Amino acid sequence: MRKLLFSLVLVLSVNSFFAQSVFDKFEDQDGITAVVVNKKMFSLLSKMEVKDKETQQYVNLIKKLENLRVFVTQSDKKSDEMKAVSDKYIKSSSLEELMKINEKDKSVKIYVRSGSSDSQIKEMIMFVEGTGNEESVLMSLVGDFDLNELSVLTDKMNLPGGDTLKKASKGAKGKK
Repeated sequence: MRKLLFSLVLVLSVNSFFAQSVFDKFEDQDGITAVVVNKKMFSLLSKMEVKDKETQQYVNLIKKLENLRVFVTQSDKKSDEMKAVSDKYIKSSSLEELMKINEKDKSVKIYVRSGSSDSQIKEMIMFVEGTGNEESVLMSLVGDFDLNELSVLTDKMNLPGGDTLKKASKGAKGKK
C-alpha cells in the first residue's frame, strides 16, 4: 500500500511539473526569442501609478494574470518544434478551440480553458504558424481573466500576435 501511495504521489508531482514547464524548453534556444512574465512581475506592474481609464483597465487585468510566455521564431525547424509541443499540450490539457484564422502567409489557432463563464478564461494558447518571411509565435497565458480584456494587454505590452488577439476579443464581444 505504501508503494502504491508513493507511486501515485510521484506520478502526480511529475505530471504537475511537466504541465507547468512544457514550454520551458524554448526559453534558452538559439533562434527563438522568448518573453516570460511571471506572477511576481505582474504583481509589481499592478502597483504602477494609474493616470487614465485605459491604464486602470490594464492594471486590473494584470492583477488577474499568473504567467505569460511568448516565443517567436523565423526558423521553420523551430516553428515545427513549437507546433508539435503546443499540439501535444493542447490535446493532453483538454483545451477548447476558440478560433482559427488562415491568411496568406500564416495560420492562427487559439485554444482556451474556460472559467466560470463563456468569456472567462483560465488558460489560453495561441500558435501563429508563419511561412516564408512571417514569424511563428507561440503564446501561453495563464490566469483568471475575461477574453474581452485582452486587447488592453496587447496594446500595452505590444505582444507579437496582438492583432490576432484583438480579433479574438472582438469576436467574443459579438457573441454576448
